Amino acid sequence: MSHDTPAKKEEASVAWMITFADLVSLMLTFFVMLFSMSSVKVDVWEKMIDALNRTVAPTEVLRDTPPAAPLNIAKTFRKRAINLDYLNAVLRENIADDPILGESRINMMADRMVISLPGRILFDLNSAVLRDDARAAVFRLGGLLRNVGNQLAVGGHTDPAPPQSGAFPSNWELSLARAGAVVNELSRAGYEDAIYAFGFADSRFADVPLTMPEEQRFEVARRVDIIVLQTVQGGY
Repeated sequence: MSHDTPAKKEEASVAWMITFADLVSLMLTFFVMLFSMSSVKVDVWEKMIDALNRTVAPTEVLRDTPPAAPLNIAKTFRKRAINLDYLNAVLRENIADDPILGESRINMMADRMVISLPGRILFDLNSAVLRDDARAAVFRLGGLLRNVGNQLAVGGHTDPAPPQSGAFPSNWELSLARAGAVVNELSRAGYEDAIYAFGFADSRFADVPLTMPEEQRFEVARRVDIIVLQTVQGGY
């Protein structure tokens, strides 16, 4: 019975590795030959290199990424429209005892809330300059509206009588100037989004109830309406 020596066993255990190495070398040579005979598409190659760089070196991508803008929590919150029924309750509670704002009328409609401020408490006759006490009152109202995300608009209205001052050629200019004065005060109070201003002159005079005495109808017609929509800024 023959016995293999330790040296022969060691040679047998590594013989397969030599064969495997030769096979790998032949395959590598074969693929190199195929690659040398083919043409490489530059655009495909560049995309592949770029993909590898992004995967292998992700820190390079992070370094090229511009820093994110700081989050403005207050401005983000402002874009949410407040429920008009809730806002109506808040406004009524806060303006009930106000000597100026207490004379306003709040009307709820399907898609908006209208705060009507009588012209006699805001302006002198034929003037578009807010009185000092009226300016302070509108500023206080603006403080209540400054953090709502709802779109605001302001409409100026007049009675049918033409202006008696040369400062305004017609009621169109007068009503628009009065609306602009209220817009400026609301903005000064902190409402940062755009507020639309409209001058309606006496075009809505027919909406005033005919059951009122004429003098009272004229007084109701001379007003500035602050319109709060149920949509966010830009939805008017």
